[in-house]
Amino acid sequence: MTNRTISFSRWAALLVPACLALNGCMSTTPDFDRHFGESVRSFTAAQIIDPDAATKNPSTPGVDGKAAVGAMANYSASFKAPPRTANAFVIGVGGSGAGGAAADSGGMAAPANGE
Repeated sequence: MTNRTISFSRWAALLVPACLALNGCMSTTPDFDRHFGESVRSFTAAQIIDPDAATKNPSTPGVDGKAAVGAMANYSASFKAPPRTANAFVIGVGGSGAGGAAADSGGMAAPANGE
């Protein structure tokens, strides 16, 4: 190796880490902060078909008070005691209703001819 190559290698060995260290001090935050939330706002705006729909179409009158109270009472009661459903594993066995006789006895229904 020549003296010139060794000198260049030393300068490169000092210059590359110095550039990397200074690059870590460079801030891109103002650029990111300036555009923060643009994609969310643009996608939200793209999902609105008619932004002036509330001013163009008047709201329809609501239901009367008795019907609203009844609807809310039925809705609340549906969470307290949900309706009993038929056994999904017993299909077409026994009589009509919630699984028939087979579901109540825990086994198969008795044959009709008594065997």
